[in-house]
Amino acid sequence: MMLPRQYSFEVRVPASTANLGAGFDCVALALELYLTVRATVLPAPGARSHARSRGVGASAELPSSDEENLILRAMRHTAEQENFRLLPVRLAVKNEIPMAGGLGSSAAAIVAGVKLASAVSGKKIAEDAVLRYAAAIEGHADNVAAALLGGFVVTLVRADGGVAAVKKRWPKLLRVVVITPEMSLETSASRAVLPKTVDRGDAVHNLQGAALLVAALEERRYDLIWDAMQDRLHQRFRERLIPGLAEILAAPQMPGLLGIALSGAGPSVIAVVAERPEEIGKTIARQFERHGLKATVRQLGVDHEGLVVTEKRSSRI
Repeated sequence: MMLPRQYSFEVRVPASTANLGAGFDCVALALELYLTVRATVLPAPGARSHARSRGVGASAELPSSDEENLILRAMRHTAEQENFRLLPVRLAVKNEIPMAGGLGSSAAAIVAGVKLASAVSGKKIAEDAVLRYAAAIEGHADNVAAALLGGFVVTLVRADGGVAAVKKRWPKLLRVVVITPEMSLETSASRAVLPKTVDRGDAVHNLQGAALLVAALEERRYDLIWDAMQDRLHQRFRERLIPGLAEILAAPQMPGLLGIALSGAGPSVIAVVAERPEEIGKTIARQFERHGLKATVRQLGVDHEGLVVTEKRSSRI
């Protein structure tokens, strides 16, 4: 009797930093820090999907059941939306992205799940549908677009839930330093402190900043990045949740530092630099340390590939 062939698919998804100051919920940048997930189809009758995780922080404590695991939930959601039966899988997860750190860990997991559902089912899902499903689960589109596409992305969510996304290359000269204090901050808590309405002047300021950032990067006017990343819509409200953030954002520009911002919902901070990344990272980390928070400094390249999926076939089981 010929036994079924076991097969698996592996995805690698980058971390991401969103907002970059003024671009609240509309711009993001993919970073060379990765979530890698291998999904092995389980052909045995009665098999159930489950996951095993390892990596930074509390990665090993991530839920393993298909009811709770975010990757498996995204796979199931995709199958329901596309109306196909999802085969049971075993997930092996390796995570380099700090959870609840403002670096797109949930977006990476969701995008991984949507693409793995497509891969294991053999059903091709259009890119706009992938973005729609992922944004619906995540609640916003910027991080998921960067995780899927890589590079610097600009997004807009349409009234019907569809996502318009444009990918642009990030200049090689500009480097990114990420400073992550040893604390976790759930996105829901960080969003809860934001006001329901905003001043028109503040809204106009952020529109100007987001537009200027895209133009400055395109035209290599790096001298304008500092002004372009100044925010009035979200960072000042989140300062109360992150000890040291107010001082970091209020600090004067230093040589080599082109822009600084809270990364997504936080608590990580990103610095866009042209030179002296180590010195700048240590200077920012010291502000967290003054408030009793140890901080990890990472110099990260920009990921230009986005999600990568490969098929892994093994011998018959």
